[in-house]
Amino acid sequence: MPSDPPATQASDPAADRALLQQVALGSGQAMRAVYERCAGRAWAVASRVLNSRADAEEVLQETFLEVWRRAREFDPSRGGMETWVTTIARTRAIDRKRAMGTVARITEDAVHQPPPVSATPVDPSEAAVRGQDQARVAAALRALPPDQRKVVELAYFEGLSQREIAERTGDPLGTVKTRARLALEKLAALLGEPPD
Repeated sequence: MPSDPPATQASDPAADRALLQQVALGSGQAMRAVYERCAGRAWAVASRVLNSRADAEEVLQETFLEVWRRAREFDPSRGGMETWVTTIARTRAIDRKRAMGTVARITEDAVHQPPPVSATPVDPSEAAVRGQDQARVAAALRALPPDQRKVVELAYFEGLSQREIAERTGDPLGTVKTRARLALEKLAALLGEPPD
């Protein structure tokens, strides 16, 4: 985890642009300078959005990979470098939170549907929608690589924590976390709202 952000310095647009041009040219030293200047604030924003140190750290890593890839796109007329990096971190954190929420909601809804009560007639259209949701979740789970599917199944169907999954499978905790994150992102993409 990066240290707390230093006191705000006045941003020099020309210096910001020159530094990011060096990053765009592949300078590791320039990238380190960007990281040292912006990581604390970016991590703080991601941490506030996600309320999870592990997720915030992953978002921070993704943020600086994006900075590395998009350094040429920096436009100092739209704000300073720290603002640009923090905006990337915030956007990635919000995307991750939405993806995790969507997958959890759809999975919970599909898996924990109460069985129909025999005394209450089942509305055929409701039963059809419920069946379609369950089929979509089952198909999305089948589309995951086996190692990611196993993590999701152990977490959602057996209620295991990531640490318990690591102990059960013998995989390192970091590997389990990565598989869970990748699985949630893929499921969110696969289970997006169906077209009307």
